[in-house]
Amino acid sequence: MNKGKLYLIPNVIAEGTQQLVITPQVYAILPTIQHFLVEDIRNARRYLGNLKIYQSIESLDFQLLNKDTGTESLTRLFAPVFKGINIGIISEAGVPGVADPGSIAVNFAHTNDIQVVPLVGPSSLLLALMASGLNGQQFAFHGYLPIAAKECAKAIRNLEQESRQKSQTQIFIETPYRNNRLIQLLVNNLQNETMLSIALDLTGPEEKIKTLPVKQWKTRDLQLPKTPAVFLFLYI
Repeated sequence: MNKGKLYLIPNVIAEGTQQLVITPQVYAILPTIQHFLVEDIRNARRYLGNLKIYQSIESLDFQLLNKDTGTESLTRLFAPVFKGINIGIISEAGVPGVADPGSIAVNFAHTNDIQVVPLVGPSSLLLALMASGLNGQQFAFHGYLPIAAKECAKAIRNLEQESRQKSQTQIFIETPYRNNRLIQLLVNNLQNETMLSIALDLTGPEEKIKTLPVKQWKTRDLQLPKTPAVFLFLYI
């Protein structure tokens, strides 16, 4: 029996930028897909509505896929694929499977010999790395650092040591309302010569990317806006 395909559909990472960052490839493939696995149904419906591809969003099928989705649920969610029907995953923002629960479904697809098709789209992690000027040959993404200040400080120092040993760029993100707390922890715990890069509101109207030694960050106003940010550093 022929199986359908699993398409990994990128989403915008800044509101209202779909005409700038969503590729013609995505626009061409989406009309062939009627079934979607999504983190948030309301947001996914709004995103597809903004693309103005479908005559009716109401006719589309949306199923929840999040970090709590178990293997038994995936069998049900992939039912259309086993009938030869294509389905798509839509991330909350950016590309599926990268810092995103879509990887659960992608793993299921590989296990069940289902073709996975990634579509080109914006990734805040790669955009930040590209624009940082830091090592793009050796890098690691660590998600969120610990919330507790003492544990976060320890994690920063450990990651800096790893960066020193491997010449590795360390990448992580934070909840926007904790941006200012994190920047303070970074400048207080990193060595003065370590290069620190902060990428704010990527692809958005207030996009700002800056890379400086920590000692120079200490001389600046460290009040960051409460917008999505990517933080990177490299021990020099």
